[in-house]
Amino acid sequence: MNQPHGVSGRILIADDEASIRDGLVDVLTDEGYDVAGAADGAAAIAAIEQCSYDVVVTDLRMPGVDGLEVLRRVRELSPQTLVLLITAYASVETAVEALRNGAHDYILKPLIVEDVLSKIHRLLEYRRLAWETQMLRREIASRYDLEQMVIRSPAMREIFAVIQKVGPTNSTVLITGESGVGKEVVARALHAFSSRRDKLFLPVNCGAIPENLLESELFGHARGAFTGAAASHEGLFQRARGGTIFLDEIGDLPATVQVKLLRAIETREILALGTNTPVMTDVRIIDATNRNLQQAVSEGKFREDLFYRLNVVGIEVPPLRHQREAIPALVEYLIRRHNAELKKSYRGVDNATMRILIAHSWPGNIRELDNVIERAMILGNGEWITPADLPPAIRQDAESLPVVADNLKEAIHAYEKIHIENVLRRVSGDKRKAAALLGLGLSSLYRKIEELEIKNSS
Repeated sequence: MNQPHGVSGRILIADDEASIRDGLVDVLTDEGYDVAGAADGAAAIAAIEQCSYDVVVTDLRMPGVDGLEVLRRVRELSPQTLVLLITAYASVETAVEALRNGAHDYILKPLIVEDVLSKIHRLLEYRRLAWETQMLRREIASRYDLEQMVIRSPAMREIFAVIQKVGPTNSTVLITGESGVGKEVVARALHAFSSRRDKLFLPVNCGAIPENLLESELFGHARGAFTGAAASHEGLFQRARGGTIFLDEIGDLPATVQVKLLRAIETREILALGTNTPVMTDVRIIDATNRNLQQAVSEGKFREDLFYRLNVVGIEVPPLRHQREAIPALVEYLIRRHNAELKKSYRGVDNATMRILIAHSWPGNIRELDNVIERAMILGNGEWITPADLPPAIRQDAESLPVVADNLKEAIHAYEKIHIENVLRRVSGDKRKAAALLGLGLSSLYRKIEELEIKNSS
């Protein structure tokens, strides 16, 4: 039997019977595998500590350190390594118990060479596919790499630092911010930095699912639970097992579902509609809203106990108008992404266009900017996006812009000055109100006024 094309691997054989160990080493080496032997469990563990193996084949019963201890040490030292147990018929029950503890398969003595080769090939193929799936998920997650998107934004760098700290935990996170600021991007980044990164990330828009269906969609239902329930249905909490569930627009959650969600968080159990038996669930919950949940709590529209369960860690994503310095990096990122999707080869935007994009107020935030860039790339004809490629409303706004140098830093400062002046005029010079509207601390606003030489700000 020849080694199948594309399947290779490093294998360790641990058996105190030299005839079995050496025979397997010889057969597997002839098949093209990289094989080593270990005379007992202690030698196998020493080998695992020194080298990485794709598969460990170990006898279950060996003097001193047995196969179960080898399995335990493999799980500790090299979780990606697969374990195949060799056992006598009398020890099948022990082998089955070992499967529950992380072994991947077992084979009975006396060994049949073809069976051993078949099982090893299947394990290596499984490992290869699992690795490719893991890489694919990480590649998809890299599309949501905040560090690449907003490297020029101090506010987003602070958020990214929080993501790096909170991501590896299982803590519930509440992401707040206006529509279109990228709350799901933050949620996906948290998932990508977690130990659950290779499991499912399931986004759920709580405001988009009809109230009478939302409970069933989240927690599932039994057959006959309600009219039309012709079959049992597994809810998203079960489907996301081991992964992350992202509850967007959590402020729209009906009161009845709020109770069930609180139970799921506190007990890690869910109860499907039409059943009396709770089911254990292992998911991380990330939630988001563009509403003021604390105000909803004070108005009796949202449970206070649920709010505190959801808001273990809070991340507020600022609107785009408060981080104009991030716009050039975002534009570059969006053009690169749409080039791939639209089969275009745009190099960027010209200076005049960049000044317009920086100055625009972006009420729709990043989502609006994304739409504008995609539209310009579809309708434009050149290597560079020009003002003519922008929507008429944005072009009209540009007519009132001041003339500044092409230098990007100077342009950002000029538009920042105009924006702060406009806000100050709107609040009749009240700096506390202006600071709140601008999303700045009062001391930061005073510093901006001094830096930008804003006059008549009192």
